[in-house]
Amino acid sequence: MKEEQVPELYLDNQLCFPLYAASRLTTKIYAPFLEELSITYPQYLVMLTLWQHGNQSVKQIGEHLYLESNTLTPLLKRLEQKKLIKRTRSRTDERTVMISLTLTGKELKQKAKEIPSKIVESFDDKTITEEEISFFQKTLFKLLVILDNKNERP
Repeated sequence: MKEEQVPELYLDNQLCFPLYAASRLTTKIYAPFLEELSITYPQYLVMLTLWQHGNQSVKQIGEHLYLESNTLTPLLKRLEQKKLIKRTRSRTDERTVMISLTLTGKELKQKAKEIPSKIVESFDDKTITEEEISFFQKTLFKLLVILDNKNERP
């Protein structure tokens, strides 16, 4: 008996697979650059948020990164152990934990400044242009907003 063909279930027809694989492989490209800074990719994302927006609550950082506080808290603890950030309770609402950069965390920004251009250089390939990458990034951000809105509904 011949197995039924179900093209909808082919790996090549899944939206999630190329996103997952591209994310994993892109993160791998970051590894040697982040190793020089002694931080992981998720820690780098937290630092990017703080470098861009300054002091924030754990909740605000989570909103920027699409992460829950139970995922964020261990990352923040490790960054605090590395003396890159400081965690303090809000004076107006003690349930709120505020995150700020230390002097070391601010100084790390200068070392990290080169990373984005090095990542773009690593994509240097005649089969894809910088414009295509930029368009893809904008499309992914649109998709993120759509998915986030759908996940907020019960």
